[in-house]
Formats: sequence, structure tokens, C-alpha cells
Amino acid sequence: MNSPQKQNILKEENVLHEHQPDYQKAEMDQLRDALKRTYKERFLVATRLYKIQQMFKRAVITHQPYTLDK
Repeated sequence: MNSPQKQNILKEENVLHEHQPDYQKAEMDQLRDALKRTYKERFLVATRLYKIQQMFKRAVITHQPYTLDK
């Protein structure tokens, strides 16, 4: 490959640019949505999370390694 072809390949317009995610905007959108919820909805979500927490606190997780010979 000669020099002009190399320069053409490396030009900016030939590079694929992906969109960068805007995490700050997404976080603000989630906060706005949360503020639109009623107190009853907030209470129901909180109680559901509390019940899940209690369930995981009581859970006993056992693990038996998988072996091919039985």
C-alpha cells in the first residue's frame, strides 16, 4: 500500500463513531419519574423491597459441585 492510500484509510470520516450514553440525563429522567409517583405507590414499592430483603435474609444457599461421574 502506498502512502496516499494509508492516509485515506486513517481519515476521520472512515472511523465508526458510536453514540456515547448520557448517564446523567438517564439518572435525571429516573428521578423525575420517581417524583411523579404517589405516596401509595412509593409505599408499595418500599414494602415489596422490604419483603424481598427479609426473604433473602432467611434464605440458606447450598452449593454442590457438579460432577460427571455418579
